[in-house]
Amino acid sequence: MGFYKHNFHFREPFQVLLDGTFCQAALRNKIQIREQLPGYLGGAVQFCTTRCVLKELESLGKALYGAKLIAQRFEVRNCSHHKDPVSGSVCLLSMIEDGNPHHFFIATQDQDLANKVKRKAGIPLLFIIQNTMVLDKPSPKSLAFVQKLQMNQLVPEHQKQSIVELKEKEGLVKQEGEKRRKRKRAGGPNPLSCLKKKKKKTQEGQEPSAEKKKRRKRKRIRVKAEAVQSVQNEEE
Repeated sequence: MGFYKHNFHFREPFQVLLDGTFCQAALRNKIQIREQLPGYLGGAVQFCTTRCVLKELESLGKALYGAKLIAQRFEVRNCSHHKDPVSGSVCLLSMIEDGNPHHFFIATQDQDLANKVKRKAGIPLLFIIQNTMVLDKPSPKSLAFVQKLQMNQLVPEHQKQSIVELKEKEGLVKQEGEKRRKRKRAGGPNPLSCLKKKKKKTQEGQEPSAEKKKRRKRKRIRVKAEAVQSVQNEEE
């Protein structure tokens, strides 16, 4: 269930399409479908069938009378065979076309129908073994679909380009660029610029010190020269 919930967005109430073979197997094995299946799937369930399934059970006569009574208790979903009913298996396959948009489970004992269901991705399959209802493991088709989805291979390159162009047309790309620029302005000052300014201040602070040293040196020379001149005057 976690596989179908995570990868194919199955949600409660889970919609289970049942055919006559599943109802007959439940009756034969004394399985209470309404009471037991929600607990097995771990959530609320909507049980449903189609008019074609009911017509098929009616046509099979007394042998499947009990299965028909069970199926009649379920919701009847509209199919595309109002005027010309088809077999239950064909009808159920038509209900999961175009990627199973209604997220149906298929409950059947028909092996041929089960094999056809497995060729479609994202269709959970329920069947009965002895007196137990079983959710089949994900089919290779479903596993391959999920793997491709994870590798981002389901979207052709031309569609990816169309998505980019649509974003540009709607202004989404421009808005993302503006957000990035705003984040950049909100950052602190450039540390390199700080270092340059600090170095300049140091050089400026050193210039007065060097000038003072030159002045002191000139002053010492002048004082010394005056002292020598004074001594020479005294000797004369």
